[in-house]
Amino acid sequence: QVQLVESGGGLVQAGGSLRLSCAASDLRFSTYAMGWFRQAPGKEREFVSAITWRNGVKKYADSVKGRFAISRDGPTNTMYLQMNSLKVEDAAVYYCAATGWPRPSDSQLFLGTTYGYWGQGTQVTVSS
Repeated sequence: QVQLVESGGGLVQAGGSLRLSCAASDLRFSTYAMGWFRQAPGKEREFVSAITWRNGVKKYADSVKGRFAISRDGPTNTMYLQMNSLKVEDAAVYYCAATGWPRPSDSQLFLGTTYGYWGQGTQVTVSS
């Protein structure tokens, strides 16, 4: 079973940057892709970005394209989300998630229901 732990959240001014990390206990053959989701108070959880573990194919929500960058480091089983040019509307609890095999479709990577493993979340606050 995969266990996920996020870190790197905090308070930043609008226009600033943060890098989130998600450490996974053991991915090896069990994980097809990992992703980042976020949930702001009073709003539904939304997709942010995803990456396939073996090939590094990346997906982004339109709202973060060009500002956020997802990456992974195989040897350390860690996924990252570099967030630049942060906006007030980016403030939320950010969750990392993992999904296994059989592989989901590309469109399914955007759905929270695709992911069976979740971290506890890390708070990102953006001040104006």
